[in-house]
Amino acid sequence: MKFNMFTKALAGGVALSAMLTGVALADPAVIYDLGGKFDKSFNEAAYNGAEAWKAETGGSFLDLELQNDAQREQALRRFAGQGANPIVMAGFSWTAALTAVATEFPDTNFVVIDTVVDAPNVQSIIFDEHTGSYLVGVLAALKSETGTVGFIGGMDVPLIHKFYCGYAQGAKAANPDIKLIENYTGTTPAAWNDPVTAGELAKAGVDAGADVIFAAAGGSGLGVLQAMKDAGKFSIGVDSNQNYLQPGSVLTSMVKRVDVAVKTALTEAADDATFKPGLTIMGLAEDGVGYAVDDNNEALLTPEMIAAAEDYKAKIIAGEIAVHDYTTDSTCPL
Repeated sequence: MKFNMFTKALAGGVALSAMLTGVALADPAVIYDLGGKFDKSFNEAAYNGAEAWKAETGGSFLDLELQNDAQREQALRRFAGQGANPIVMAGFSWTAALTAVATEFPDTNFVVIDTVVDAPNVQSIIFDEHTGSYLVGVLAALKSETGTVGFIGGMDVPLIHKFYCGYAQGAKAANPDIKLIENYTGTTPAAWNDPVTAGELAKAGVDAGADVIFAAAGGSGLGVLQAMKDAGKFSIGVDSNQNYLQPGSVLTSMVKRVDVAVKTALTEAADDATFKPGLTIMGLAEDGVGYAVDDNNEALLTPEMIAAAEDYKAKIIAGEIAVHDYTTDSTCPL
């Protein structure tokens, strides 16, 4: 069975079971989070990392797009039970399922991105999203002509508040008088794939004076990018470099190198000698997060703006600026 059969949409647990039963797996597996493999954001970055690993090594991988939360444990058990190793998961919602399954398969190496699971056969990879978001907050404040910038998150959860808090701190550092508008697309996993609602929130933000809006919303963020383009204003993309989606309107993207994390995991976790269980943190110093500059947005960023962002970046890396991490303290100091 070729790996691309695992990318088909699944209606439920029965379809998942039928697809995996009786299949002898020898390849690694990548399981994406809700929102779709080609969300042009977080999940797609994971896919791109796996494809980069495949191109570099000549190997093959199995992958699966979830359709609901109930599939998580079943997918892990099926892949692990039939020999897939390592198994890489993208998304903070994997905590409970992986905690339950990892102990059942001690000889399988698991890698999870965006959450922490404490087990001897699990590597947890998290990112300093707050520091990358700080830098795009600086750029947003320096670009704004109205003195108001916005933020639209996907699901209203601590991880996305981590993006917002860093963004707000950076904007305030660049302009202490900046006004911030904060919104979230929803409170359920559907919030990651609702560009219509996100676009409406962006329009409301523009009406309230925002001329730059940062979208940390997965697939929903596409609605923000479109709405800001239509309004003649600026957006900021997230996770993947989204500058190309609306050239001339996307000010920058807060890149989160999920692709690098997945590519490295597939390389290292396949061998017990190179597998790194425990916690791995990717931040500014590791180029795990940052802001994107390319042909699609470089005309929007002045040399002074870049210099300011780079100065803040150096100070954060050196420890001269401490960016607040909302996931360790839910009081954002603004």
